[in-house]
Amino acid sequence: MTSNIDIAKKIAATLNCSLNRESVHALADILVPKKYKKGERILNEGDVCKSMLFIEKGMTRQFYYKYDKDLTEHIGYEDSFIICLESYFKEQPTRLMIETLEPTIVWEIDKHKIEELSTVNMEIGILYRKVFEDSLITSQTKADILRFEPANERYNKLMMRHPEILKRAPLIYIASLLQMTPETLSRVRSASLNG
Repeated sequence: MTSNIDIAKKIAATLNCSLNRESVHALADILVPKKYKKGERILNEGDVCKSMLFIEKGMTRQFYYKYDKDLTEHIGYEDSFIICLESYFKEQPTRLMIETLEPTIVWEIDKHKIEELSTVNMEIGILYRKVFEDSLITSQTKADILRFEPANERYNKLMMRHPEILKRAPLIYIASLLQMTPETLSRVRSASLNG
């Protein structure tokens, strides 16, 4: 099993943050590993999101129900964070759920612990801010792609940015993530392969 210190270093590297030895150890001290089987629920509708999750291994999806339809909001995999932002900041129940698509190891970072650490350690404060900057940029980029891009461009951008999702996630969730029907996704995929 990977050590807390290794994961703290990996988190810093993922966010392009330089942490000194003391900061790495401080971050490592608040990391809690959790293992999940494939198909296990990490967060349920109505739960409060009290932690950020860093994915060491595996794949997760965030989803919600609308008119009895299961809609995929986000798919995360190794070296990425997963968090229900609104619930996390407001400390209110979420409508989003998180489940695993593969056997998954995540490292929980408790909200109150990292906020406390951020007030006394400037490097951790910068790292904490970068998590949300990255998350907001990702959300904005995704919203713009869904708003402005045709189906084939949405697929191509996902292929360029996140080929792992196309290799590993079930097609029904990829279609939902790209706001397409599975039939449209099949057409776009075959056009992309033959093009």
